[in-house]
Amino acid sequence: MNEDTAGFETVHDVVIVGSGVAGLSAAVYAARADLEPLVLEGPEPGGQLTLTTDVENYLGFPEGVGGMELIQRGTEQAERFGAEFVHGIVERAALEERPFELELSSGDVLRTQALIVATGASARWVGATNEDELMGYGLSTCATCDGAFHRGDDVLVIGGGDSAMEEALFLAKFADSVTVVHRRDELRASEVMARRAREHDDIEFRWNTELLEIHGSQEAGVTGATLVSHPDGRPTEKLDADLDVDSATVDVGGIFYGVGHVPNTAFLEGTAIDLDDEGHLLTLEGMTTETAVEGVFGAGDVMDPDYRQAVTAAGTGSMAALDAESWLDERTIQHEVSVSVAADVGASD
Repeated sequence: MNEDTAGFETVHDVVIVGSGVAGLSAAVYAARADLEPLVLEGPEPGGQLTLTTDVENYLGFPEGVGGMELIQRGTEQAERFGAEFVHGIVERAALEERPFELELSSGDVLRTQALIVATGASARWVGATNEDELMGYGLSTCATCDGAFHRGDDVLVIGGGDSAMEEALFLAKFADSVTVVHRRDELRASEVMARRAREHDDIEFRWNTELLEIHGSQEAGVTGATLVSHPDGRPTEKLDADLDVDSATVDVGGIFYGVGHVPNTAFLEGTAIDLDDEGHLLTLEGMTTETAVEGVFGAGDVMDPDYRQAVTAAGTGSMAALDAESWLDERTIQHEVSVSVAADVGASD
């Protein structure tokens, strides 16, 4: 890694905000194009993949690979081609003029001609006891990533929206039983998703119930959970008010959070970048990573609310770097033409 102060005294060709799979893929492609990209690692270097102990669906690793190892190898690959990495969190982006300016939480300001936003989306957690210790050890925020590890297990899905129903339906392919735990007595999910889950023989529901504590260890994985319930719903709030709340301990081999994701785009609010209602960065129509602001490109989960896979994030990262390279080349050509025309006009005066 380079020193934290590296790269703040020049105008970069491209700055990549985010060091997960999307940002690393963009860094490899941009570095190989001699753009000397600067990568801001952000508050969680490596992104969500570092919370996954085993990745079995990433191309080229038939025996699987640890999430942290995949990130480390990607970082080394990008550095090998000349990418620079610095620690930094973007607080504000000024995108009205070029070079763009990125104000960091440290007070430093970065300037860049092109910007690739690969800041990802953070999964919402529920605040259960031991979730920090057991995330990635039987507790997961991605059924598509980790569901196959729970063949024959009894598992819990926490949530009541479309995300939770998608998780439950996917897990039902592998798990012996799936129980959806929801703090109210009705789902927030769309009618079609709710119906599919309710009609599935292997999916059950525990209404007006919340997850209070997760049992297990990193060595043994998740072994159980403490659930609390109340007829009026939102039982953890009733606990705080000293109201009667029922408590039950269940044996489970896995727990999946399906309470949604929050795109990390707060620093883009107030800019000309278009965001959807949930905060995802919107790209232009067609096969492109371009945004409403010329020279700004999006990659990975920050612009992808649907797939949220490591391999798709890597794909959009490479696309963003190629789009940025093409855009920078066009600007160089336009500048050279303008200089040439100005020179011809001057010679004729």
